[in-house]
Order: sequence, then structure tokens, then C-alpha cells
Amino acid sequence: MREEENKRSSQGSSVKRFFKKRWVFPAIYIASAAIILTGVLWFQSSNSTKDKFDYEATDVTDKKNETPAIEVNAALENIKMPVEKPMDAVVKMEFYDFNASDEEQQAALVFFNNQYVPNTGVDLAAKDGEAFAVFASISGTVTRVEEDATLGNVIEIEHGKGIVTQYSSVKDVKVKVGDKVKQGQELAMAGQSLFNEEAGTHVHFEIRKDGVAVNPTSYFNKSISVLQEVTPADETNGSEEKKMIDDTDLSDEEDSKEEEETPSEKEKPSEGEAPSDDESPESTDTTNS
Repeated sequence: MREEENKRSSQGSSVKRFFKKRWVFPAIYIASAAIILTGVLWFQSSNSTKDKFDYEATDVTDKKNETPAIEVNAALENIKMPVEKPMDAVVKMEFYDFNASDEEQQAALVFFNNQYVPNTGVDLAAKDGEAFAVFASISGTVTRVEEDATLGNVIEIEHGKGIVTQYSSVKDVKVKVGDKVKQGQELAMAGQSLFNEEAGTHVHFEIRKDGVAVNPTSYFNKSISVLQEVTPADETNGSEEKKMIDDTDLSDEEDSKEEEETPSEKEKPSEGEAPSDDESPESTDTTNS
């Protein structure tokens, strides 16, 4: 029994001597701090935000949109004439503008198939009357390439925001549907069409906004952002106002014609015709006498 008690007392005294050393408690403190710090770092790494967000995604909210990002500061293009040298081009026929004068409107009518049709674009030709290269007015995607005997082949390019450009009366087409074209890229050569034979070798160029034809000459050398703000109502108001004016003028003419016909002219009997019962008493008395 005494031997066991002696062993226990000796062990207890050695432990006490160990803890009485100056370096023991600082060492224990540093080791505990290291263990705690290691645990915190491991917990943070296991809950990293890398698993929650896709930093390579393009949208801001859900980070799941696969649409490529568009550079915000990218300069918008100015709409150009579809020719290499605008100074060497002449306008064979203007766009039919409902707000233009009667003479300008008459000059913008195409006589085809025994009827007059308003020109929905602008017809451009070279001063020397020779064939010339046709270039993309704005960058975009080719959505239509069609052989058309009447229009002289058609190329259609979409530019977003409801804007579409159309090139007809062309030949030797150099693009196909699905092609991404840059502004100034050659599309075809100017040709001829049955629709407007009087224009000779030319290109018929149209700009449409939300399906409505607009006057190309009003937007040449202007930023495409100006065209993006145009609404269909802006283009149709002119035609509606013109129609209202025409209807008003027509009704005024009819009223004036009715006023010109006096009652005496309406009621005056023809020669040899018997007088009516509504004649004045004076005429009746004269007859009786």
C-alpha cells in the first residue's frame, strides 16, 4: 500500500513541477490558438462563394444567361449610303414621303403593271450609269438572299431593335443567309429590275423600322441610335394626316359644287314644260287672265 501511495505522490509532484515551468502555459496557449485558427480557415474554405456564383457568366442577377456580354462603351455606327463614294452617286428616285409636296410625291411614284406605286426606298445609281459595288450600310446579320426577276434579286440584313435594311436590283451576290457582315463590306453589284426599268443600273435601298419603311435619306450620316428611337406611329402619322387632309379637301369641293347649283337653276322648267303647281300666284293669275 505504501509503495502505491509513494508512486502516486511522486507522479503528482512531477506533474506539478512540469506546470511550474514558465514555457508550459504559453506553449499550450499558442497550440490552442493554432488549432482554433486552422478550424476557422477550413470552415471558410468549405463554404466558399465560388460554388454559389459563376464569375464567368454574363448576366448580373442569376449568372446563368449564356448570351455574350456587349461592350457598353462600343460606339454606335452612323448609317452610310450603300456605295463606296457617295459623291459619285445620284438619286434616280426618292422615297415617297407623305409629308412632301405634291410634285415630290409624283416624282416618287413608280409606274409598274399599269399602275403607280409609291417608292418605299431610294434608288441610287452612278453618275456614269455603269455598274458599281453595293456595300453594307450598317453591320448586321444576313437574313434573306432571294433571286427575284421583278425586283432584281434581294438582300435583307437585320441590325436589332427592329431595324432591317434591304438591297434590291442587285446581281453577283457575295453573301448568304446567316453571314455576319460589317459596315462597308461588299454585298453585291448594282443591276437592273423590271420594277423600275427607268432607273437603269441602280440599287434600290430600303430601311425599315418595326416593319415600316422610313426615308433613308433622312438618316444617312446619322447615328443608328436615332433610328432606334423611331416608333411606327412616327412614320404613319404623316400618311394619316395626309389622308385626312385629302378627305377634307374632297368634302369641301363637293360642298362648293352643291352651293354653285342655285335653287332657280334646279326648279327652272325646261322650254315647253307646263308650270308646276308650286308656281307663284302672280303667274297663275296671268294665265287665267
